[in-house]
Amino acid sequence: MNKNTIIGFILIAVVLIGFSWYNSPSQEQIEAARQQDSIANALQDKAKKAAPQETINKKQQEKALAADTTALFYPALNGKSKQVTLKNNKLELTLDTKGGVVRKARILGFKDLNGAKDLTLFDAKDQNLNFLFAGKEDNIVTADLYFVPSEQTDSTVTMTATASNGGQLIMKYRLGNDYMLHFSLQAQGLAKAFAPTYKEMEIEWTDHCRQHEKGHSFENRYTSIFYKESKGSTDNLSESGDKSKTIEDELDWVAFRNQFFSVAFISKDNFSANAALSSISQEKGTNYLKQFDAKLKTAFDPTGVKVSEFEMYIGPNNFRLIQSVEAQSQFGKDLDLEQLVNLGWTLFRWINRWFTLYVFDFLASLGFSMGVVLILITIILKVITYPMVKKSYMSSAKMRVLKPKLEEATKQYDKPEDQMKKQQEMMSLYSKYGVSPMGGCLPMIIQMPIWIAMFWFVPNAIQLRGQSFLWMDDLSTYDPIFEWGTNIWGIGDHLSLTCILFCAAQLIYTWISMRQQRDQMVGQQAEQMKMMQWMMYIMPLMFFFIFNDYSSGLNFYYFISLFFSASIMWLLRKTTNDEKLLAILEANYQANKNNPKKQSGLAARLEALQKQQEELQRQRNNLHKK
Repeated sequence: MNKNTIIGFILIAVVLIGFSWYNSPSQEQIEAARQQDSIANALQDKAKKAAPQETINKKQQEKALAADTTALFYPALNGKSKQVTLKNNKLELTLDTKGGVVRKARILGFKDLNGAKDLTLFDAKDQNLNFLFAGKEDNIVTADLYFVPSEQTDSTVTMTATASNGGQLIMKYRLGNDYMLHFSLQAQGLAKAFAPTYKEMEIEWTDHCRQHEKGHSFENRYTSIFYKESKGSTDNLSESGDKSKTIEDELDWVAFRNQFFSVAFISKDNFSANAALSSISQEKGTNYLKQFDAKLKTAFDPTGVKVSEFEMYIGPNNFRLIQSVEAQSQFGKDLDLEQLVNLGWTLFRWINRWFTLYVFDFLASLGFSMGVVLILITIILKVITYPMVKKSYMSSAKMRVLKPKLEEATKQYDKPEDQMKKQQEMMSLYSKYGVSPMGGCLPMIIQMPIWIAMFWFVPNAIQLRGQSFLWMDDLSTYDPIFEWGTNIWGIGDHLSLTCILFCAAQLIYTWISMRQQRDQMVGQQAEQMKMMQWMMYIMPLMFFFIFNDYSSGLNFYYFISLFFSASIMWLLRKTTNDEKLLAILEANYQANKNNPKKQSGLAARLEALQKQQEELQRQRNNLHKK
C-alpha cells in the first residue's frame, strides 16, 4: 500500500464521520430540543392538573353532541365500540367500529422486543386514521362515528355509518394473501349535504412509532416518514432531529417507516399537493422512537359515483417481498415501494441493488446462517478485488526495493528549495524502472464504494433481525459485553464486542499498512509519514465512538473484511521475492535507458512545473541585476 491507500482510508473516515455528524443534532437543535422538553414538561404538568376537568369537559361535549338531534350523522353518534378482526397467515388487523378504521396491526412470525412470537406494530393508543368532510351544515368526522360491520369474513368486512337522512358512509376492507390491505370509502345519498364544488376530503394520520429493536438510538437513525411524488422520486424526512415539511407536489403514497417495518398509505387518486408531514423524536426510555403526523387531502365524490380507493402495505422492509406485494396493487402505478429499504445514496444503492442483494439472496437460499453469509460475501468481494489489491501491493513492493537506489540518487537534494527537483528526479527514476507510484490509487477507489455500500446494506437487512451467530444473539443490533444503566456521552450504556474487535483489527491493519508505507518512503516523505501515522492510529478510536451502537452484523463484517485484508497483505509479502523483483526492475531500467521514452503523467507535470519555477527564478535574477 502507498499513500493513496492511506488517503482512501482517510476518505472513508471522512465519509463515515461526516455521516455521523450529519445525523447528529446541531447545537441549535439541542438547545431547541431542550427548550421544547422544558415546555413539554410544563405542559405535561399542566395537563395532569387539568386532566380531571378535561375529562369532565369531554364527557359534556360528548353528551351535547349526542343530544344534537339535528346533526346529519346523529344516528351514528351513539353506539358501542366493537372489534373486527381480519387475518391471514402473515398479518392480523383489528378494526374498531368506532371510527371504522384499523386500530391494531400484528405482524405474525416476527418476534417483538420482549420475545413474543408475533410483533404488534401499532395499536389503538399508537396510531389513528381519521377522515374529515366539510358539509354545508356541519362537519363529518369519522372518528366520532360508530360504524356497523357487515359482510364479514376472515379477510373482508364492510363498515357502514348511517345518517339521519338515510345517507351512508361505507368503508369496505379486503385483506390480501400477505401484507396488502385494500379498502375504499364511498358516500351514498349524501350529495345534498355538501356544496356542489366540494371535491376533496381531509385525512389526519398519526402514529406514535414504537421501539421494536434493542438499540433505541440506532433504530431511530433508520426511522422516518417516506413519500413518493406522483411525478417524481421517493424521498423522506431527515432521520435526525425534529422535522416538518410541506410537499408541494402530489403524492402516490406516504409511509411511516422504522428500521425493519413500515405502514405505507397509498391513494389511487393521489394525495393532493401541500401535504404536511412532521416527525418529532422521542426520548430514550419511553419505548417510542418518533411521533409521526401527516395531514393529507385526496379526491372525494359526495354523489358516490366515484369511489375513493386506498391501499395499505403493513409489513416488513424486505426488498424482494415488497416487490412481490407491490405487484398486487390494483392502481396500475409504479409505486416503487421497495425504496422503503434504504440501500444508500445513488452509487451505493446501485451496488447494493444489482450486486449485494443478488449475492445475499443466493447465499441465503443455500441455507447458510446469516453470519456465514456475511463471511462468504466478504470472501467473494475479496476474490473479486484481489487482482487490484495485488496490483496495488506490487506497486508498493517495487517502490520498497527501489528505496536504497532512490535515496542514493537523490541524496544531493537535501535543501528545502530542492524538494521539487528531488521529486522530479524520483519520478524520472520510477519511470525508467517501470514503476507507477499511483498504482495503488484505482484499487482503493474501487474498494471504497463497496465498504460504504455495506455500511448501508447491513443495517437495513431484515434477514439479520433476530439471527444469532457465535456469541452474537442478534446480528441486527449491538452485542454488549458490558452494560450499565447510565448513559455516557460518546459511548452510551454498553460496550459492543464486535465493535471492539473491528477497531482492534483496524488498528492492526493500520500498523501493517504504515510499516509497509515507511519501507518505501524516501527523504522528507518518511518524516511526513511519521506525522501522518498518528492520525491513522487515532482513526480506530474514532470508529469506536461511531460504531459502538451499530449492529453487530455490520461490525462483524468490517472485522472479517479487515482480517482477510491483513491476511492477503501478509501472504503477498511472504510470496514476493525482493531479489527477483529488483532484477526485473533493473532489466526495465536498462531497456528504458537504451530506448528513452518521453515522460508522461505526474512525472511530466512535475518536469513542466520545475521548468516554470526555473524560468521565474531566472527572471527574478535578471531584475535584480538591472
